[in-house]
Amino acid sequence: MSAAPQLVVPEGLCHILSLDGGGAKGFYTLGVLAQIEAVLKGKPLSEHFNLIFGTSTGAIIAALLSLGYKVADIHKLYKEHVPTVMKNKSPAGRTAALDKLVTEVFGDKDFSQVRTHVGIVATHWNLEKPMIFKTSHEQAHGTKDSFIPGFGCKIAQAVRASCSAFPYFGRIKLTTGQGVDVELFDGGYCANNPTLYAIADAVKAFKKTYADLRVVSIGVGEYPEPKHFNPKSLAEWLVKGCLGFTGLQLLQKTLSVNTASMEQLRLVLFKEIQAVRINDTFKQPEMATDLLEADLEKLKLLYQRGWESFGQHEKAFKALLA
Repeated sequence: MSAAPQLVVPEGLCHILSLDGGGAKGFYTLGVLAQIEAVLKGKPLSEHFNLIFGTSTGAIIAALLSLGYKVADIHKLYKEHVPTVMKNKSPAGRTAALDKLVTEVFGDKDFSQVRTHVGIVATHWNLEKPMIFKTSHEQAHGTKDSFIPGFGCKIAQAVRASCSAFPYFGRIKLTTGQGVDVELFDGGYCANNPTLYAIADAVKAFKKTYADLRVVSIGVGEYPEPKHFNPKSLAEWLVKGCLGFTGLQLLQKTLSVNTASMEQLRLVLFKEIQAVRINDTFKQPEMATDLLEADLEKLKLLYQRGWESFGQHEKAFKALLA
């Protein structure tokens, strides 16, 4: 069982970073973050943000940032591993590749090793509610005495759970530090945009006022759907279309609706909180992509678009630093 990390609730302002889910489209997120890191003079983002929340691909990035990784190092990992994971044609193949990835990248690290407060969003399969892996007892909303960082799980397990975009990736079964068996899947089903959960921690757990908060929320961009195949027979449509492309379209739509609704609620409920949301829309046909994108050249383009997107929001971001 991991010991609680030696983190404290920040005095004064609380800087929050929230990272959406979106599979391979996380390259866009990294492009934005590279620019943010540059504005912060190369300082690791774990030294600036007091609370980092992430869902799915955002969970991978959030976990690595919380461990002190620089954005360039995360980008290198994504270029090396994401195409390998996504090129698999079966859920079993993708799941095995994802298992290998999180094991290689995070190893045996646990939540006692992070450098800032973090939240990794997953979804409980049986209870049908969020299960959020957190860092320290200050983030607990219930009984703090029974709180265990990351539920006693390794960071690799938490990230793997958050990234389990069922049915395109298999669910994961874990045993918590309290001996409870749980089955989890992708956090995007409950909060693909985890900003509201991060605000809840800051206000209800950290006891911060709205005036204390500075929020940066980053999406994965919005793109046209890739062209779908033309089935030659009803059997081919049933096997590849209905169960394949149509299912992926439904998953994409589910995550998009979730993302937009969470952002709309933030704007309605917390419009007085100073925040910047970066999640631009691209309508050009060449930008067509989805969360299972495996073409490295397309992924490099998403990174570049994220890099460019920051320019549209740079003034607002710098205002948060003032």
